[in-house]
Amino acid sequence: MSWIFVAVSAYFLGAFAVLMDKFLLGSKRISSPQVYTFYVGIFGLGAFLFAPFGFDVPSAWQITISFISGAIYIGGIFALNLSINKAEASRVTPVVFSVVPIATYLISFVFNDEKLTLIQIGGVALLIIGGLLISFDLPLKLNKRKFFVGFYFSCLAGVLLAISYVMFKMVYVEQTFLNGFMWTRVGGFAAALLLLIVPTWRKAIFKSFSHAKKPSKEHIGTGGIFIANKILGGTSSILLNKAFQLGSVTLVNSMVSLQYVFVLILVAIAAKKHPKVFEEKLLFWDWAQKVVAILIIAIGMVLISR
Repeated sequence: MSWIFVAVSAYFLGAFAVLMDKFLLGSKRISSPQVYTFYVGIFGLGAFLFAPFGFDVPSAWQITISFISGAIYIGGIFALNLSINKAEASRVTPVVFSVVPIATYLISFVFNDEKLTLIQIGGVALLIIGGLLISFDLPLKLNKRKFFVGFYFSCLAGVLLAISYVMFKMVYVEQTFLNGFMWTRVGGFAAALLLLIVPTWRKAIFKSFSHAKKPSKEHIGTGGIFIANKILGGTSSILLNKAFQLGSVTLVNSMVSLQYVFVLILVAIAAKKHPKVFEEKLLFWDWAQKVVAILIIAIGMVLISR
């Protein structure tokens, strides 16, 4: 199976997952990003449904790498949920996944002594320019917020996801795909439990348990949407991890601009029906700015993959 087809499928499903994330958080059907991330980590153990198809206990080092990478991944998802909760999905997604390849290169440069060519440096520069362009509200005005709300969480999400992706590749070098995927989900589960340490977060999470005991029609509907979303997101994650195994992490990441396009189209449709939830600016120049920024990012992605 071609890693390109796998990656395109992953990003298409990922775009749907981002849209549903925004709907659940923006409509307050799920009270907070903390609660949402907790359930993402817990439901990650569903990966063990694949245990009959191949499960074994790897070396202590591989277990450690798997745990850490899974925990960092959930940290990235938490930061992503925080940014999606605060800002437009069509802005958050490009910023997050522009940071991912930049951070990936920096990690490779520090630990693998990877050198960048002039073309690749130009690609990184375009990623930065595109990310900044989509982050600013134009025209710029004095005494106004320069970046959109949630910008810094978006950058943090990109860094954490980049670290987790590089570590996932280390896991899949020595383990089978399914076995490595299951062990990384255990790390994500452990990270989700850490959210219970903060009293206010623990209270919100425990409160969500009471809704599960006495569900209303809205809670049942929310649960159905959440489960459907996690199936989409889980399938996207599996496909993306499979693409990492089949091909280069950098090349797979370079195709993420496709997800920006998918998100833009889906958000444009959804915002007409739920404008208060998605809070997207639908004016021509707002979309023109986003499209130009995404084109710049796409060119940057092509250059860094050369």
